[in-house]
Amino acid sequence: MIDRRSFVTTLTLSVLTAPLVVVEARVVGKIPPGLWRRATRRQHRLRNREADRSSYRMMDRRTFLSGISLTALSASLATEAQQQTEKVYRIGYLGNGSASAQAKRVESLRASLRDLGYVEGKNIVMEFRWAEGRLDRLPDLAAELVRLKLDVLVTAGTPGTLAAKQATKTIPIVMVGIGDAVATGVVASLARPGGNVTGSTDSVPELTAKLLELLKEIMPRTRRVAVLVNPDNIQKGGPTSKTMESAAASLKVELQKFEARGPNEFESAFSGMTKSRVDAVLVPSDVYGLNFPDMDRRAAYFVDKILKGAKPGDLPVQQPTKFELVINLKTAKALGLTIPQSLLIRADEVIQ
Repeated sequence: MIDRRSFVTTLTLSVLTAPLVVVEARVVGKIPPGLWRRATRRQHRLRNREADRSSYRMMDRRTFLSGISLTALSASLATEAQQQTEKVYRIGYLGNGSASAQAKRVESLRASLRDLGYVEGKNIVMEFRWAEGRLDRLPDLAAELVRLKLDVLVTAGTPGTLAAKQATKTIPIVMVGIGDAVATGVVASLARPGGNVTGSTDSVPELTAKLLELLKEIMPRTRRVAVLVNPDNIQKGGPTSKTMESAAASLKVELQKFEARGPNEFESAFSGMTKSRVDAVLVPSDVYGLNFPDMDRRAAYFVDKILKGAKPGDLPVQQPTKFELVINLKTAKALGLTIPQSLLIRADEVIQ
């Protein structure tokens, strides 16, 4: 016979290890009914507890997988929302001329903006206003653009820049091809513009001296030269005027200045030249001039800097570094001029 105390100990260990042993234990010894019922209930509790653990592990795994799915979904939605809410910048452009006349310049600006990641219809909108040669319209056009709540305003030429500066003191202005920016009061200095205007200037005092040299080379007998100037671009007593007068003195040429702010003043200016019987007419930047499309491309640099948080007053004004000599032989022939071969060789472009 098995000792009862040993029997109970064996039964308890058996229940804790394997149910089959319990059956064998029941056969081996006579188990009191109450003890058997308690042992059976204990076995059921252990089985239920094991089932609960399994269920918990399964639930925990499902919860974990659900967490991963929700996290991935949230990240995807966040990215999509960010793309949908990407800021769209509004860029204005104020031109002195017409859209067709300045199409090449505008395309240069657009191409450079695309290279920097700014695409129309995606993250920028461009608003254009054209004076069509009527400079008196510029103040109203500038005010109209300002009302559009622009992020940046690009201006072409001195009159447009002056009109824009008068219209706003807060919207950043990027000027392209302005005359003497300091003498006209647009900026405090080229190195530190201050205010809300920056960009590029076409004021290169040495250029006027080069123009007179070319004119003298084409017409060696020239003595009296009329200079057609826009007083808004070239200030009396400014660096450009002083350089022009110095070059004229060295070339033994007398200068006579005639002013015209726009096409409506051309007739009176040329009438005065005829009465003065000048030998030639000098129009700054129209013979040996600047590469304006290149300047428009560089305007995108300023736009990009400003949209990324830079203050226009802290961005130095740039001066042109690329110049082109274009000779129109057809016009020269109509005027009865013979262009020296030495000059044709130096030309960047010759129009037949």
